[in-house]
Amino acid sequence: MSADKQKNEEVMDQLEGEERERLEDGHKGEEKLDSPEKNADSLEAQLEKAQAKASENWEQYLRAKAEMDNLRRRNAKDVENAHKYGIEKFVNELLPVMDSMGMGLAVEEASAESLREGMELTMNMLMKMMEKLGIEEIDPLNEKFDPEKHQAMTMQPNDEVEPNTVIAVMQKGYSLNDRLIRPAMVMVSKAVEEES
Repeated sequence: MSADKQKNEEVMDQLEGEERERLEDGHKGEEKLDSPEKNADSLEAQLEKAQAKASENWEQYLRAKAEMDNLRRRNAKDVENAHKYGIEKFVNELLPVMDSMGMGLAVEEASAESLREGMELTMNMLMKMMEKLGIEEIDPLNEKFDPEKHQAMTMQPNDEVEPNTVIAVMQKGYSLNDRLIRPAMVMVSKAVEEES
């Protein structure tokens, strides 16, 4: 009986050894867990780091938001000032013309010739002002009719020029920096109809 008992113990030891090996093989590559106290300390440290990072990110967000709000306000003020004072350059150029007209009207005993001369000088000042501001005159006499720049008021048969040629300008047109402000009002030629 003692031989059987010894044999049973050997078999049990062998089974325990195999079971231990199988369990060890199954847990290869896994980290062994630290004690709960050590694990808690590690988690607390990670939590503190995460909270510090979150706090830093929140501060950066608040700074960026404040900067965007300031930028938005500054841009709104710039747009408002552009609307309010956008014609300041125009006004500065127009004032000398107004002064010239005022001085011309102040003369009480002016001849027709001196009034005409004063008007020509004022007109020259006005034309220079318009040139400085990028305003161009559209005077298309004897040019081909261009529907993008001209407005045909009437058509007249004319055999001296090609059809669709501007033969009279009723009102000049104007453009501002190549953008049409007012089309020139014109009379356009058309072919003379032959009588049959």
